[in-house]
Amino acid sequence: MNDANHRLRLRAVRVGIDTRHEPVLFLRRDSEVARSEGFDAMSQVQVATDSRSIIATLMILETELLSEGQAGLSDAAWRRLRVEDGDTVILHHPPPVDSLADMRAKVYGAQLNAAQFNDVIRDIVAGRYMDVHLAAFVAACSGGRLSRQEIVHLTTAMVASGERLSWDVEPVMDKHSVGGLPGNRTTPIVVAIAVADGLTMPKTSSRAITSPAGTADTMETMTRVDLGLTEMRRVVEREGGCLAWGGAATLSPADDILIRVERALDLDSEGQLVASVLSKKVAAGSTRVVIDMPVGPTAKVRSLAAAERLSGYLGAVGDALGLALHIDVGDGSEPIGRGIGPALEARDVLAVLRGEKSAPPALRQRALQLAAGVLNLAGTTAPGEAMARATSILDSGRAWERFRRICEAQGGFREPPRATCHHELRAGCPGRVKTIDNRKAARLAKLAGAPADKAAGLDLAVRRGDTVARGDLLMTLHADSPGELEYALDYFRAHPDVITLAADS
Repeated sequence: MNDANHRLRLRAVRVGIDTRHEPVLFLRRDSEVARSEGFDAMSQVQVATDSRSIIATLMILETELLSEGQAGLSDAAWRRLRVEDGDTVILHHPPPVDSLADMRAKVYGAQLNAAQFNDVIRDIVAGRYMDVHLAAFVAACSGGRLSRQEIVHLTTAMVASGERLSWDVEPVMDKHSVGGLPGNRTTPIVVAIAVADGLTMPKTSSRAITSPAGTADTMETMTRVDLGLTEMRRVVEREGGCLAWGGAATLSPADDILIRVERALDLDSEGQLVASVLSKKVAAGSTRVVIDMPVGPTAKVRSLAAAERLSGYLGAVGDALGLALHIDVGDGSEPIGRGIGPALEARDVLAVLRGEKSAPPALRQRALQLAAGVLNLAGTTAPGEAMARATSILDSGRAWERFRRICEAQGGFREPPRATCHHELRAGCPGRVKTIDNRKAARLAKLAGAPADKAAGLDLAVRRGDTVARGDLLMTLHADSPGELEYALDYFRAHPDVITLAADS
C-alpha cells in the first residue's frame, strides 16, 4: 500500500446524527485527509469500502467528537455503506457527474432526449446528485416545462432505474389517484373489492408528498407496508393483491427520491406526477390502470380544462408504455371522507369495509364507482353490471374479509392509533356550509402533526350544503402534543375560512 492510499484510509464511526436521506461525512478540522485532499466544508466526497461507495457531503468538526484517524458517518451514510464501527473507509474526490450538464441544460429550457433522461435518473439513483442538484432538476421539470415526449422519456428512465415485477396472469390491475383531495382514501377499499372478485392487483403506493396522508401512510397504521419484492410477490400470490409502500420495493426508486424533494419544495408538477404514477405501475407489472382524477377549485386539478390536459399526458405516456388506462374524473369540491390524516382516514376505510352505519357515504360511493371502473376495465363483468357487482362484494363482507387477509399476509392487522389531544371547533353563527377548502383543510391537518404523527389530523363533522346552528360542531382537531395542537389552532384563527358558512335562506 502506498503512503497516499494509507493516508486516505480512516476508521468509520457512526456519529448518531439524523440527516434524513442525505449522506453526510464528518471530519476533524485538523484531519490530514481534509488538508491533503483540499476537502472543505460542503465538499462532495466519495466514501468507499471494498464493496460499496457513496457520495457524501462533508461537514467539518471544530469539537473533539472524533479521534484522529476517524471518519464520522451520518445515519443515512451508515445505512447506505452497510459498515460497522471500526471498518475502514477510503476517501476520494468523486468522479465528474457528466449528467449535471444535462440538468443545467434543462434549467435553461432545453428539451432532453431519452439518453439524457436515462443518464440523469441513473446518477440520481446512484446518489451522485446533492440535494441542491435534485432541487434544481425538480424545479426545471415543473410548471409545464416538460413536453409530452419528455414525460415519456422521464417515465421510461424511472422504470429502468429499478427492478420490475412480472406476473403469470392477465390482466394485472391497478388504481391511482392524482391526489389533492383530503380524505380521498378509496384505494384500500377498491383493492379489497377487486381482489375479492378474483382479480390480481399488486398495489404499491407513495407516502404523502404535499398532503396530510398518502395511501402508504394510512395503511401503515393498520399493517406493515415496507415489503421487499420477494415479500410483495408472496403476498400477491397468496391473496391476489397487496397494499405496500413502493419505496421499499425498489420499483422506480428515482420516484421516491424526487418525491422527497418535491415535498420539501411543496411542488407537484403535472409532468412529474405522470412519470411518478405510471413508472410505478409499469414497474409493478400492471397492465390496466384506473386513474381517479378529482376536479375542484381547491383540488390539485382545478378545472375541466386542466383535467383534459393531464388526461392527455397520461394517455400519451400510457400508450407509449403499453398501459390501458381508464380516467375517472370526479367531484373534488370538498374532502371525500371525514378524517384527514393517516389514522383518521384509516378509520373511515374500516368503517366502509365493515359496513358500519357511521361510514362516510361519499367515501363509500366514490370507492364503489372506482371499483366498478376496475371491474369494467378488467373485462370480467358484463357492461352495466359492474357497480352492482362491486356493491354486492362490499355489502356481503367479502371485501372486508379479503382486506383482513391481505393485512395478515403483510405482517398482521391492527386498529389505527388515536391521538392524545383533541379540540372541537364549532360554528360561531348559524348558516349553511358553503365551502370546505381542500388546501386549507390539508394545511390544518399537517400543522396538527400529520402525516409524521399518524394519529394527528382533523375530523370533519359537516359537508357542503349542511345547515348548522350556532355552536354546532364543524370539526375536531387531533394531535399528539399540546404544542402541535396549538400550531393548528393558530392557523385556524388566522384562516377561519377553512369552512365558510352562508346565511341560510
